[in-house]
Amino acid sequence: MDIRNDYHLWADAHAFFDSPLISSTPDHTDPLGQQTAAWEIRLAQDTPNGALLRGNTLFDALTSTGPLYLLHVTHALEEISEQGFLYPSGGCLVGSIYCAPLIADGSGFRMHNLAEYVLTKEAPAFVAKVGPSGRTPTPLIFQITRPRRAYRGLAGVDYLRLGLIHLSIYTHLEYLLSTAERYELRETVVSRVKNSTTFLALAAAIVYEGAVVAPAVFLEMLDEAIPRLPILGYLYFEAFAEYLMLHSTSELTQRMAARGEFNNWLYKEMLFATLGMAGKFDLAKFRPPPDRFEQFLKRVDASVDAVDARAYLRDRISYLVAARLFTARQVPDAWHHTRWEFEGLAAHLGPLLGHLIHRELRTFGRYPDFYFYFDQHKALQAWNYWNHMDIFAPFNGTMPKGEVGINPAYPDLEYCVWRAEQDDTGRIHPVEQLNLTIAPRLVDIKYTLMRNNKWPVPEPSVG
Repeated sequence: MDIRNDYHLWADAHAFFDSPLISSTPDHTDPLGQQTAAWEIRLAQDTPNGALLRGNTLFDALTSTGPLYLLHVTHALEEISEQGFLYPSGGCLVGSIYCAPLIADGSGFRMHNLAEYVLTKEAPAFVAKVGPSGRTPTPLIFQITRPRRAYRGLAGVDYLRLGLIHLSIYTHLEYLLSTAERYELRETVVSRVKNSTTFLALAAAIVYEGAVVAPAVFLEMLDEAIPRLPILGYLYFEAFAEYLMLHSTSELTQRMAARGEFNNWLYKEMLFATLGMAGKFDLAKFRPPPDRFEQFLKRVDASVDAVDARAYLRDRISYLVAARLFTARQVPDAWHHTRWEFEGLAAHLGPLLGHLIHRELRTFGRYPDFYFYFDQHKALQAWNYWNHMDIFAPFNGTMPKGEVGINPAYPDLEYCVWRAEQDDTGRIHPVEQLNLTIAPRLVDIKYTLMRNNKWPVPEPSVG
């Protein structure tokens, strides 16, 4: 395997939104270079809400000069207060305190629509589904003094680009497994890929050869492949959410766009209300019924067209498969001639293997006991990169939805924390300053609300 050093891997895992849409010196050695540029232009210029990709409330908050105000929601304020520490969690923000922007509004703060959904709908639904009685979601306001040397650009971590990082970390920690366990794990992920080549070859043919495939057929094959390749559920979700936020013209979407925000309620309602994932959040199981696609889409947002959505998802997911799951600059071909051995596959499908291993380790043999250290190792690398770049508030770079975190390892970060309350107009007000310290140590995944029915102490972020 040709695994580059950690710094390069983490740089490649970030999306730089302040870079130009088209490089002045196109890289002709990249077989996806022209398609990547074409997609960036299409998303930004040829969609109703594309302007929000570069100009939005989140970016305004991150690039302003005053304090940064963020909202975090917890279910376990009492336990957190007793211990005096707030721990970050993993997920799309790797190892951050999961937050959303707050906008100063009179004597209080207006919530970004993502924060509003988490506080008023998502968090209460989780409590009702898996929590004991008496618990209520509590909003916390963070006031962060912008560090003098803070990075002035817009670099967001894209968790779909973490495949090679997962693979690299596994190669460092694999000896926590026995020889037999390592063999079984490698054979398991190779088998998953081998039995999914029909879909992978189809996506590659669409991207590299311009193959014409009916969108309905593509989505059926995608649905069939997701149980073997769970990362496809994540790609499907992100592409679907992207399509909805960019193409919706509903009254609510237009109202949110007018204040510089993508409509996060679209994909949140798709997950929790339409697919029933409240209390059991798992994107690996994101599989909207392909035979009822039109009815499903109409329930989510009647302003978008099902025919256009199917075609978009076929093209976009095929591109994401090639760009996020295939090794950079490698074009897998002659699938039926492939030698189904782990080391050989890593040369062409390293990111895919990394994502599969990362997912498999959660339930594989004894490794769940070590899984915390795998994610902690990943978080340490992320914190090291963010500190090198002076990024104190990383955000989700798959798309600027509003998901932003606090880097718990940033040196001498100055911040204040308040317990907050919501008034009758929906605004948030600080009511009690708390003596809490952000600690650079992940909450074990077994204690997180989205992964387990046990209540966490302390409780991490929802998101």
